[in-house]
Amino acid sequence: MNYDIKDIKLAKKGALRIEWARNNMPVLGLIAERFRKERPLKGLKIACCLHVTTETAVLSEVLKSGGADVTLCASNPLSTQDDVAASLVEHLKIPVFAIKGEGTRIYHEHIKSVLRVKPDITMDDGADLVSAIHQALPSVYRNIVGGTEETTTGVIRLKALANQSKLRYPIIAVNDAQSKYLFDNRYGTGQSTIDGIIRSTNKLLAGANVVVCGYGWCGKGVAMRAKGLGSKVIVVEVNPLRALEACMDGFSVMPIKDAAKIGDVFVTVTGDINVIRREHFAIMKDGAIVSNSGHFNVEIDIPGLEKISKAKRSTRDFVDEYTLKDGRRIYLLGEGRLINLAAAEGHPAQVMDMSFANQALSAEYMSKNHKKLRNDVYKVPEEIDKNIARLKLKSMGAKIDTLTPEQKKYLSSWEMGT
Repeated sequence: MNYDIKDIKLAKKGALRIEWARNNMPVLGLIAERFRKERPLKGLKIACCLHVTTETAVLSEVLKSGGADVTLCASNPLSTQDDVAASLVEHLKIPVFAIKGEGTRIYHEHIKSVLRVKPDITMDDGADLVSAIHQALPSVYRNIVGGTEETTTGVIRLKALANQSKLRYPIIAVNDAQSKYLFDNRYGTGQSTIDGIIRSTNKLLAGANVVVCGYGWCGKGVAMRAKGLGSKVIVVEVNPLRALEACMDGFSVMPIKDAAKIGDVFVTVTGDINVIRREHFAIMKDGAIVSNSGHFNVEIDIPGLEKISKAKRSTRDFVDEYTLKDGRRIYLLGEGRLINLAAAEGHPAQVMDMSFANQALSAEYMSKNHKKLRNDVYKVPEEIDKNIARLKLKSMGAKIDTLTPEQKKYLSSWEMGT
């Protein structure tokens, strides 16, 4: 078995951490039970480009229990948990190509290594796998029946491909499932981003001006958690509706050029490029902390920061100090990559339970229905989405009501009114 990881001796530690995650992912546990009996993925090769974390390990187990041959690489150079990668190789015999801190060249070599298995299904987080297939490895897609995509940034890229009629096979946008983005993006990103900032800096957020760039579901989660810790939250937005929502949620809203002057901690969660730029660094406070929780490290203009700096040094793990020419210091966290995975452990297992349940069930759906689908980006089927919510509620001991026949009739008629 070919693989490329940091150290196979880390496998024992990884197995214990995977066990902890597994115990907190009951929905995936129920899916695994059925998969072991039905083997709906038997004979399929699944190439995964995901963050190599304990939760991803549990998903890999579930896919394998369904009969799939799974191969895994990282979807971000800094998100790999090396002990988890070792356990997947040692204990599950799953080929993994991922090393925390790998350079860009190795990162793309690892993607190519995964694609050499000639997969039937791709499972992506950020669309780098799909991008590699479409740009450099066109021969690979001839074997692929479909794929799934985990995150907002990836869905944006895939929809751009589909709009240009260049998408080579159908893909389910797992990110667009309500049981994913309403919970993973908001509660997962909210908690894990703050976790990463605190772990890397040990700074007190109470009383600090925390600037959140972007007020989508991820931004809402970060703002909510920062507020809960006593921060004075400032939201930066380009969408008037989201900006209005932030105002009514009790946050200050202003352009980045104004927020840059007063912010103590900055977090970008937009999915766009150069949100915080050279001209903004030039007016920041001495000691300002800048971080990103969007998928790629392009949201912060790092080359622009380097051009106006006279010195750079690492002061703590995942903290780079840039000294500007006038002596002010700007602290960049996690090299501008996903701070929740670079400096922390990513989303808690309880919320990834739903996200990865969507991945597993979408892979099953794609294996059974790909012949009916065009080369386009699809939502997770509504019944899968609702079923995952039902299973999660059950695992939490929560119960809901059902409509009476009278109520169903009322909702489907137009005659009855006041």
